[in-house]
Amino acid sequence: MSEKRKITVAYGDGIGPEIMKATLSILEAAGAAIETEVIEIGEQVYLKGISSGIEPNAWDSLRETKVFLKSPITTPQGGGFKSLNVTTRKTLGLYANVRPCKAYSPYIRTHFPETDMVIIRENEEDLYAGIEHRQTDEVFQCLKLISRPGSEKIVRYAFEYARMNNRKKVTCMTKDNIMKMADGVFHQVFNEVAKEYPEIETDHKIIDIGTALIADRPEMFDVIVTLNLYGDIISDVAAQITGSVGLGGSANIGEEVAMFEAIHGSAPDITGMGIANPSGLLNGAIMMLVHIGQPEVAEKISNAWMRTLEEGIHTGDIFQEGISKRKVGTQEFAEAVIERLGKSPEKMKKASFAKSERSEKDIKEALAIRPRKAAEKVLIGLDVFIDWKEGTRDPNVIGDALRQVDSSGLKMQLITNRGVRVYPGGMKETFCSDHWRVRFFNADESIITHEQLIDVLQQVKALGFDFIKTENLYTFDGARGFSLAQGE
Repeated sequence: MSEKRKITVAYGDGIGPEIMKATLSILEAAGAAIETEVIEIGEQVYLKGISSGIEPNAWDSLRETKVFLKSPITTPQGGGFKSLNVTTRKTLGLYANVRPCKAYSPYIRTHFPETDMVIIRENEEDLYAGIEHRQTDEVFQCLKLISRPGSEKIVRYAFEYARMNNRKKVTCMTKDNIMKMADGVFHQVFNEVAKEYPEIETDHKIIDIGTALIADRPEMFDVIVTLNLYGDIISDVAAQITGSVGLGGSANIGEEVAMFEAIHGSAPDITGMGIANPSGLLNGAIMMLVHIGQPEVAEKISNAWMRTLEEGIHTGDIFQEGISKRKVGTQEFAEAVIERLGKSPEKMKKASFAKSERSEKDIKEALAIRPRKAAEKVLIGLDVFIDWKEGTRDPNVIGDALRQVDSSGLKMQLITNRGVRVYPGGMKETFCSDHWRVRFFNADESIITHEQLIDVLQQVKALGFDFIKTENLYTFDGARGFSLAQGE
């Protein structure tokens, strides 16, 4: 432990500097072998006109140290400012968000004292790709992108995390009863990877009932792996039911770089008052110590922190009459934790962090995406999206007109509006927006050419329709690579 590990530190905005100072004082007193390199991020960087919120030369520090301990930041109000967290996660390939959610009852008020789950969230894909378009006067689009490699990376990480931390069960949460392809591939990959971990129990929950169960019976969960948006939502639900979002730490793990932080914001309303709870950032720093190979120090700090809670020394946000003994500020709380270094909790379970006996090479191999044969891809059709709202928006008007389109047998087969079939044979009660999807196939769904697609678009244009988007329709190894319309 004599050689210090260099880490990048950002003090952030609002209460960030206060809780970072407190956290680093605890790490130093505990003997953490770290050397800090400070970078500037957040509000002042945004106000310099840097839309990402991070100085360009700060990336050099992150690439060098590969470890980032980050306080919360404030993003200025108004447009033109990018999410620093999203930028950092994508730029550095931080594909796994790890969020432990544990109850510390009765010292932290909760209705679920047995809760001890870890939510592992895919961190780069899904709706967070941020690809949006306004396509018509009435309709806006946000693309949900799920890749098989991205799904495999996060699922493998979840199982390796469970194995390394002696967790017994991994639950997958998706909405593949509706999004059968996008969420479906995530569930499929989960089932495939699960076979490589026969000692770990697995199950799957649809995200809506899964979220309800987290809120009602969280003790039934151990490790949860899920997609980006779902993970963002359920991790806050899980943190809240354990008693306080303010206690939660978070890790963002990539193949090369990792970022550790509190899950709460910069709390500008209490900035400078010295009352902020540093526990969230401290728990993020504990995760960092485990990541850089100092689990003994992490255990020492975690046990002292729990002992501090047990002895009723609490900041105002978690203070409870009858349980708390002394209300303290940020630095006083840090000093109380430091005084208890070397002690362990007497009532709560003592902290014990994984000490992997496997080499870094072995772990990387376990997490590596497995090679697979690419599916045979065949073009068989075309969806053309049209902006049209003339008259009463009668589907029969646009449908009858587009029946004229014919490119060597490639003809219009149906029209949908907001996913519902409206022509031919639609229901008059179906509400129609100005956004129409027109599907073209050969009658036998045989192979077509790109030249036919271009010809179709030229004919649609000649009929006076404004096409705003197209999607080619393929089969992969003979299976349709597109969804059917409701009513098709």
